[in-house]
Amino acid sequence: MMNKRPPFRRSVHPRAATIFAVIFSVVSLFARPASAAEPQVTEGFINLATPEVWKLFTTSAGYQHTGVAQAEVDLKVGGAIRTHYDPKGRLGDANTIVNEILAYEPERMLAFRIKQAPANFPHKDAIAGTWTVIYMNPAGEGMTQVRIVGLGYNDTPASQAMRKFFAEGNRSTLDHIAKQYWPKCAKCVADEAQAAAAAGSKK
Repeated sequence: MMNKRPPFRRSVHPRAATIFAVIFSVVSLFARPASAAEPQVTEGFINLATPEVWKLFTTSAGYQHTGVAQAEVDLKVGGAIRTHYDPKGRLGDANTIVNEILAYEPERMLAFRIKQAPANFPHKDAIAGTWTVIYMNPAGEGMTQVRIVGLGYNDTPASQAMRKFFAEGNRSTLDHIAKQYWPKCAKCVADEAQAAAAAGSKK
């Protein structure tokens, strides 16, 4: 009887095995779905110099350009940003939003947390432990990159619902601000001139 051939075994150099393990770990890291606790980031550009963008988020008059009807900003650590979306409302009433300022670096960064949500806010149970940081970075002459980062979210349905709420809200806010400073396109200027000329000819 012939002896059976031993099974084929390919030896792996210990160093190669280590390299394979590292590669596998890196691939696994990128393949892993994003954690729900990761920051919620919204970015955009505003056609305005950074010192002026800073004023939009840190002064009472400037904050109204973010889309709120009323605003009052007390720029200091522990100070409050009080806002109201209803022009008929009153700052201090039940639907006033109060954000507490946690830290800031002039013309660079502003951090705050929700201290009081409006009475009609649907995600009150998910507020605890969350905060927001706004970064303002010069992006060329007269242009600023704004980065809004929401932190402190977790995997609970309530927290994820609030995360989605602010993702949409922050996007809307940045777009609202940016549109106020968009330069008019050449076609827009030409169309306006043509419309004005047509209106003048009818008089």
